[in-house]
Amino acid sequence: GQIIPERRFVEAINRQPYQYEMGHFPTEWEAWIRKKRDDPPTIEEILKNENYRQEMKQKIKDASEKDKLLQAKEYKEGLVAEPVRTHVKGHASAPYYGKQEPSQDPTSTANTFQPGSWMPPGSGSSQNK
Repeated sequence: GQIIPERRFVEAINRQPYQYEMGHFPTEWEAWIRKKRDDPPTIEEILKNENYRQEMKQKIKDASEKDKLLQAKEYKEGLVAEPVRTHVKGHASAPYYGKQEPSQDPTSTANTFQPGSWMPPGSGSSQNK
């Protein structure tokens, strides 16, 4: 009087069963094995879905290339600002990092603030020129 659940499996061809990993056989078969679908897939269905996936990959690639070209054109024409490249010199929680000599620019690190220093004209890097 017991109901034995249906067992579904795929026989390995040219490989040992332990060599199979996710994605080695079509997703339609995997869905059938995991009982996500009632009927096993047909060869025509697998081929149709594979062709659809390839078409979608190509369309995505084409759209990406078209977007890159459009973005480059907009950068060139000045319609869109190019992304700013940020250079990080340390960590915000570090008490001190970077240059130790006085600078005309104020600096702020974590909870400390160092105002800019007065530099007499003709000193510093302009003197070497």
